[in-house]
Amino acid sequence: MITVDMFPGRTEEQKRALVREMTDAIVRTCDVKPEGVWVVIREVEAGNWAIGGQLVSDR
Repeated sequence: MITVDMFPGRTEEQKRALVREMTDAIVRTCDVKPEGVWVVIREVEAGNWAIGGQLVSDR
């Protein structure tokens, strides 16, 4: 399982491309079948994400 945490705002097509590319990379490097690769995209609002002790929404 691959979990991707990112800010909201990507299109469905961008997410489709990301999932495709990540799945292809795991299939190539780990010798597994595509159906064995799970990808979860979690969209995290800037107010719930911090870098260096500061909320991204405050930057």
